[in-house]
Amino acid sequence: MTAQKKDNDVTQEVPGAGSEDMKTTIKWEVAKMSTSYANVCNVSSTREEFTVLFGINKTWNPEQRELTVDMSDRIILNPFAAKRMSLLLANVIRQYEERYGEISLETGEINPAGGGNA
Repeated sequence: MTAQKKDNDVTQEVPGAGSEDMKTTIKWEVAKMSTSYANVCNVSSTREEFTVLFGINKTWNPEQRELTVDMSDRIILNPFAAKRMSLLLANVIRQYEERYGEISLETGEINPAGGGNA
């Protein structure tokens, strides 16, 4: 796989199925891409689609009983794209934890490889 970056796009060559001379080129257009930060994510689904909601919890006091989350983005995926995204995320998380240690959901911290919960 080869990735090249030119100005505002990224090109990726993907080997074709069965033959090395058959390659598919994917051009990722990034000129109109926007970037958002989220520390909250929620997912819902119907038979036809998965909806992923992203937002920011700006609460400073951990003892606060009512939280307000500013929702910023909604991504709607068909079931096939949602499953591919799930597999991709699982792979990236596995690689991350191999490199930096287990991500503990209890404490919100990263535990060094081989170490206990921090």
